[in-house]
Amino acid sequence: MHRRDFCKILGGATTAIVTSRGLLRSQPAGADEYESTNYAQFCALPESERRFSVVSGDRIVTEKLDLASWKSDTYDAPQKLPGIPDSWDGVSMKSPLVGLNGSGPYDANWDSLLQYEAPEWYQDAKFGIWAHWSPQCVPEKGDWYARNMYLEGSEQYKYHLEHYGHPSRFGYKDLCPQWTLLNWQPDELIDRYKKAGARFFFALANHHDGFDCWDSKYHPWNAKRIGPHRDVVGTWAKLARDRGLRFGVTVHQARNWWWLEPSHGADKQGPYAGVPYDGGLTQRQSQHEWWNGFDPQMLYGPKHPADALPDLSYVKHFYDRTRDLIDQHDPDILYFDNSMFPLGWAGMNIASYFYNRSLLNRGGKVDVVTNIKNVPAHLVKGVVHDCERGLTSEIMPYVWQSETCIGNWHYDRALYDQPGEFGGYLHPRDVIHWLVDTVSKNGIFVLSIPGKPDGTNDSKEIAVLDKITAWMSVNSEAIYATRPWKIFGEGPNMVSAGAFHGDTVASLGAKDVRFTRTKDNRVIYAIILGLPSQEMTIEALGLSSKTSPGRIAKVEVLGALQTAVWKQMESGLTIKAPESITGIPEYGVTLKAYLA
Repeated sequence: MHRRDFCKILGGATTAIVTSRGLLRSQPAGADEYESTNYAQFCALPESERRFSVVSGDRIVTEKLDLASWKSDTYDAPQKLPGIPDSWDGVSMKSPLVGLNGSGPYDANWDSLLQYEAPEWYQDAKFGIWAHWSPQCVPEKGDWYARNMYLEGSEQYKYHLEHYGHPSRFGYKDLCPQWTLLNWQPDELIDRYKKAGARFFFALANHHDGFDCWDSKYHPWNAKRIGPHRDVVGTWAKLARDRGLRFGVTVHQARNWWWLEPSHGADKQGPYAGVPYDGGLTQRQSQHEWWNGFDPQMLYGPKHPADALPDLSYVKHFYDRTRDLIDQHDPDILYFDNSMFPLGWAGMNIASYFYNRSLLNRGGKVDVVTNIKNVPAHLVKGVVHDCERGLTSEIMPYVWQSETCIGNWHYDRALYDQPGEFGGYLHPRDVIHWLVDTVSKNGIFVLSIPGKPDGTNDSKEIAVLDKITAWMSVNSEAIYATRPWKIFGEGPNMVSAGAFHGDTVASLGAKDVRFTRTKDNRVIYAIILGLPSQEMTIEALGLSSKTSPGRIAKVEVLGALQTAVWKQMESGLTIKAPESITGIPEYGVTLKAYLA
């Protein structure tokens, strides 16, 4: 998932424009206008008959595709569109269709969503594990394979050419049936993840590649019909809930409009120069193919001008698929791989529908969580802000989420092949430090364990999980159901704040401390991020410290086989670590300080 925010600031929308399917109004639509939202029909149109909305000066106009000027890798779009007061991802925030938010107090606007408060179960859970799987893991060459295999000269293009053939003959659609999960034992995996300390489990529902991992009602390119021929999301959901884990789904599909446009290109040089890739194939060409009856246009998306705004039918199709996912599998967490809610009115209506549905089905409570990225400070109360591969520099006022992967988001064999116990994967010490730093700042931590195409985790991924299991088995009480203390920590080393700065946890060590507390404020946990070699003083726990911790009556070291020797003074709490501590103390030692 080496994910860039292509959709971050694509402003604008289509509220008063002409398309090949009629006038799309900002007013409520009637039944006849629902017909214009049929994405399958739009994809089935001949390329020469499709019309797209683009910005031209101070107007939104329609145009047909100009093959001579088409570009496959351009994501520029105006931040604002003429005549549209509020928009996102090239889509108006005001829906042309009514009733999409369900029945309840939440409307599809931020003023309404700010009623939301994150449920306590989520704030208590702290740690989740994620299975980020799709057909893109088949080549075992890392993330974004479905796109990069069409970028002439890229490493994944070269690999594809050598192992599968030219993308004009063997495209991404042809990889989808090879995602078989033949050796998948999901019950064993869920048991392993729970043992490692996960309190919730994430399943990837779809990626930017256009493939749904459940028995999708609205999209034929799905795991029930192609590949594993199983409802992957539904299988995960049942097994997670059977084991008392909360269940989340992650949705990445909104970017497909832009992301797979390279599939419509062709090589510029070499023996296949000018030969179109398979992105231009249509259902009419499927008669004698394995994909008979499937329209590749619905997988790859239509070829369009680089500055074309998302078609109404595409936006409605995204809404329908995501609502179907919610209705079928009733997730506790709904994650969007997007800055803000994707595709304007579609994402906003999904969010309000998700909250309203929880009120109806969960005893009058909004017992669910939504995740989005890059949320402005004045809106973070309405969602749970997600920071991809990132951290914060302070305790956040509202609960937030950090997520990372031990490798690439899709399985990459090269990481396993690197030498050492953990190969090229994220060291379990860094996983623990990431978790602890996040929790100390009011955060929740999600760790992705990429799956192989046969449905298994490799031995080095399991080795990482086993180390996490060992540490959590001793120290988890300092994690679960805790809250941030007055300060998040102390020590000479600090992490860098922001997305994609999480690797700075590697600088943390045995001189750094992170704090949590019990909800009743009777216990402070001080987690030393390593095993101190000599007596250590924690200044924030001193009687004269600015934090005013209060008098400490007792200190225990979790997992210690001997009694800890400690003393609280004006200047700090001094302690010498016992000689024998279980639970991999080199990753972190937890002091449990009982207040008098």
